[in-house]
Amino acid sequence: QLQLVESGGGLVQPGGSLRLSCAASGFTLDYYNIGWFRQAPGKEREGVSCISRSGTNTNYADSVKGRFTISRDNAKNTVYLQMNDLKPEDTAVYYCAAGSELLVGRCGRTPAIYVYWGQGTQVTVSS
Repeated sequence: QLQLVESGGGLVQPGGSLRLSCAASGFTLDYYNIGWFRQAPGKEREGVSCISRSGTNTNYADSVKGRFTISRDNAKNTVYLQMNDLKPEDTAVYYCAAGSELLVGRCGRTPAIYVYWGQGTQVTVSS
């Protein structure tokens, strides 16, 4: 019943853009921090970005800073990841996840603190 569903992935050329969506059902998303994670073949899952409950605090991996933007629309129970200037090294399965705001007003990108996970959406950046 409690689930997150990612959408918006696909094949894009380097320099292109995609917007990923993460829609929640079965629970109220505004009670949780949301993180975006990615995992490429043969690599560990890494935290890409996260957003606090209120949306006022975000942070990003150095590799995506300035290119990706996380946002949330609590009324729609949805979180977004806008990805611009995509690079081949961004190719991965992207997951969204919901977790407790352990530090009030802050979020973290550690996978272990997130409890609800989506199934992932494939992003492939290739010419």
